[in-house]
Amino acid sequence: MTERLLRRFYFFLVGLFLAAPLIVVAGVSVNEKQDLAFPPKGFSLDWYAEIFVNPEWRKALVASILLALSAAAIAVAIALPLAWFLWRRIAPWANIFQLLGVAPFILPPVITALGFLTFWANAGFYGQPWTAAISHAIFFVTLPLVTLSLGFASIDRSLVEAASTMGADDRTVLKTVVLPLILPYLVSGYAFAFVLSLNEYIVAYMTVGFTMETLPIKIFNALRYGYTPTMASVSVFFVAIAALVFGLIARFGDIRRLLGAMSSDSN
Repeated sequence: MTERLLRRFYFFLVGLFLAAPLIVVAGVSVNEKQDLAFPPKGFSLDWYAEIFVNPEWRKALVASILLALSAAAIAVAIALPLAWFLWRRIAPWANIFQLLGVAPFILPPVITALGFLTFWANAGFYGQPWTAAISHAIFFVTLPLVTLSLGFASIDRSLVEAASTMGADDRTVLKTVVLPLILPYLVSGYAFAFVLSLNEYIVAYMTVGFTMETLPIKIFNALRYGYTPTMASVSVFFVAIAALVFGLIARFGDIRRLLGAMSSDSN
């Protein structure tokens, strides 16, 4: 009993230590005046309203959301056929394509960002908003690739063989059998890519520079002119979105399977 209490107390301290920066940022974001004080002096939610009321912050918010939505969609569009191919073609050489899929996420972000900068500059498209969407999609394609690979691995191949025996071609099998089974994994991969794209700064800055301000870029640019609690409120806003998305995944998806654990049904 004592050991269990000590373990819980230890995890509580670890959780408190990890949450401490967020607690400080959240406290700063509700200061009544433009101040870095913690505990906050007064209480006001005006800095949160500033994200939607101020034209510059609102424009950055819209740009971030559009970028994240499009980048996640492109990432899923790349990962889905790749995961399908890897699942259908069981061969050692097929692992090369899986390695190419995870390589952008393994490399340091600065190296990847410099690579995108060099490529788009030489191609003559540097500064175009769509280059950031493609760059983010390639950078985060690993996430939907992993989740979709787990989804394909959970499919009973006998179902596919039965559909093929009944005369269904690959397209019909994919549409009527495979996609309904991997839909939760597809949604989860999209959500992971969306959240990380929403918060990403280095790749976006290297590909679009000052031609498009996302919220992370806006924060760093605004730091040149001083600090406002709006920056803290944006940080809390990002955390709230991530918590909401991942909470929905945990609530409606098989989070143990997505984390690589074996499903309890298979035991």
